[in-house]
Order: sequence, then C-alpha cells, then structure tokens
Amino acid sequence: MQVPRELAGMRLDAAIAKLLPEHSRSRLQAWIREGRVSLKGTPVLDTRFRLAGDEDLQIRPALADTELASEPENIPIDVVFEDEHIIVINKAAGLVVHPGSGNPQGTLQNALLAHDISLKGLQRAGIVHRLDKETSGLMVVARSLIAQTDLVRQLQERSVKRHYAALVMGQPIPSGTVDAPIGRHPTQRVRMAVVDSGKEARTHFKVVERFNNCALVECALESGRTHQIRVHMTHIGHPLVGDPVYGGRRPPPPAAKDFKRQALHAFRLGLIHPLTRQAMQWEVPLAADFQALLEALRASS
Repeated sequence: MQVPRELAGMRLDAAIAKLLPEHSRSRLQAWIREGRVSLKGTPVLDTRFRLAGDEDLQIRPALADTELASEPENIPIDVVFEDEHIIVINKAAGLVVHPGSGNPQGTLQNALLAHDISLKGLQRAGIVHRLDKETSGLMVVARSLIAQTDLVRQLQERSVKRHYAALVMGQPIPSGTVDAPIGRHPTQRVRMAVVDSGKEARTHFKVVERFNNCALVECALESGRTHQIRVHMTHIGHPLVGDPVYGGRRPPPPAAKDFKRQALHAFRLGLIHPLTRQAMQWEVPLAADFQALLEALRASS
C-alpha cells in the first residue's frame, strides 16, 4: 500500500486509519503491535512511528480477529428492518446474545448465521452491542465491516439513542437522572455496582404509569454499561420487578409474583445509518409477557 505524500508527518496508526476507514483505529493499532504492518519487509511495531510519505507499506490483516461466529442454528428471530448494511432485531427474552461460558450455542449469534451466513466473516457475526439474556427488545447488527466500525464509533460517541421500558419497585420521583459510575462489585464478581472506580454512567428516567407498590418508567441511556439500568434503579432504591440479581428480598406486587425475569424492554432505537448517513429510528411494542403483566397490574390497582 502506497502512502500518499499528503500524509507525510502523520503517525502510522492515524495514517492507516485514513487509508483503511473500514477498520477501527484500535483494530489497526493491534495489527501494528502484532507485527502485521511492515516497511521494506521489516515490521513497524510503534503506532507513533512518523511517516515521510511515498512509503510502500505491507499490511497483513488478522483473519477476522478471534471472536468469530460459530455455527448457524435455526432459531427464529424477529427482524424489524434490514438492508444490505444493517439488521435491526426485536430480541426475545431468554435468548443469549452471543456464545460464552455456559452458553456455547443456542444464541442470537447462531441465529444470525442461519439468517445470513456471510456474517460469519465478521467479529461476533456483526453484533455491536448486547442486551441481557432476559431483556427483550431492539438491537442493531452490522452486515459489513464498514457498518460495524461505524456503529461501534456511534456507540462510543453516544449518538445511538436507546430507550427502555422498566417496571420498578416502589414509587420513584416523576423524573430524574442517575449519574453514578458503574464497575464490578467489589465482593460479588457476577454483579455490577455503583463504585467510585467504575466507568462513567448516566441514566435518565421518567415515570409513565403508577401502580400499587410499583411504577412503569421510561429510561434513556447516555452510556451503555453492563446492567446499567438494573444497577442504577437499584442504586436509587427502585430495583426492577423480577430481577433475580438486583431485586433483593423485597416481595413483588401480587400480580407480578409469577413474572420470572427482570421487567425490562428496549422499545426504541435511533441511529445514523452507517452508509447513507440518514437518521433512522425504530419502535416496537412491549413483549407479550411484559404487556400481560401491566394489564394484570392495572386490573388489580
């Protein structure tokens, strides 16, 4: 690959990012450190190496990185929108997003491969963000490396708009913002918690409807930390109904005693299309079990 003269004086990682915009800068930096970028046959391992222009770089890409998809499985998925660049899915509760410890198969990732086998060449089959296993609702999946890189950047820049419906215990104030850092729980490693050493996290919420001893709230995320809504609402004293991890020992409303998952649904998703740059938004109804729960609460209130 010939380096244009106008890139003279630029750092190696920045220059390659301009030459290969379909790849993220962090991925290209990893290639440099792994010795995959060479000048005159010699690997250049310093991402800060300054180019003079007109060099002939040899770049040996990693084979689709390491987190490649496994095998396709015929698992039904609800596709809300798709084109040649992205797929928007309404994920069912109970479906794990990608294989991991304890879930080697039967995941959304396996289902996506059955839907489009070409996703096998992408990291995590194009998945750029996740929902917890028992959280239902909207997710976007990339269909190309260019789209995947752009969507990851949008998530990092917090331009992706994600709104959730959550049923919480107690009676929260009409609206508010929880601005509290989230990190791994200091003693219970399977949990997240508000900790001073955690990453910045901000959740906006407003009450939509009130019931006896619980309320339906709409939550909007600025950041996307693991279990963010569950942790933040618990932090202010209003854990999600049905949450087995953060719900504590507070008994749920009688109408919700048989609801066996956290009452959380991603109902709205907005983003900039990675290729057309058009602003797009999707909205889906509450999952059937969530809707039935609300109807039962209305009948008992």
